[in-house]
Amino acid sequence: MKRILVTIVAVLASAAMAQVPQHQPQQNTGMPRGIQPNDAAQLNSLLLQLDQTSRTAMADLAKLRIDKWKTDSSNKQQMQANVDSLQRNLATALPELENKVRLAPEDMAANFKLYRNLSAVYDVFASVAESAGAFGPKDQYEPLAQLAGDFDRVRRSIADRIEQLATAKDIELARLRNQARAAQQAQAAQPPKKIVVDDNEPARKPRKKKPSAAPPS
Repeated sequence: MKRILVTIVAVLASAAMAQVPQHQPQQNTGMPRGIQPNDAAQLNSLLLQLDQTSRTAMADLAKLRIDKWKTDSSNKQQMQANVDSLQRNLATALPELENKVRLAPEDMAANFKLYRNLSAVYDVFASVAESAGAFGPKDQYEPLAQLAGDFDRVRRSIADRIEQLATAKDIELARLRNQARAAQQAQAAQPPKKIVVDDNEPARKPRKKKPSAAPPS
């Protein structure tokens, strides 16, 4: 019996993505995925250090007697304005940003906002410390200089942490892309489906209806 093979090939990108297995073995990228216990402990230690530095800085800023420094009134006003700005930031803005990082340790935006604000705090604080060294007494300058160094070390550690988070996220994104690409290639490599149609099968004859019996007269 003669048969005709009809081949139907359907390769759709959407179908390939829909058939990606939900449970794939994880590739070993050489870096841990997500925040590990040691990373959480390191972050908590870093934020604790920042809290302690901020509290000490607020106490030392409150002790400054800028009106007694050996400089003109315009410089005194500018330095006092910087101190007031620092006190507001250390009391409200910085703690709020720290709390957001605690709640979402892997949130890049939260980590970067904390780093950016801390960098601004360091720049202004270092300027106040430098002015205290130039115009104020030694006992006011030395604590501020020490605190400026503490703020700088913390912000550098946060910058390093942001770099590590960015690297980990890039690796994870590359892994997911490779996984999707492999699934598409596997779908495309599957043999085409074949449908066999037999066009020589005899057609069925319609049945003849029997004439209905005549009703009795």
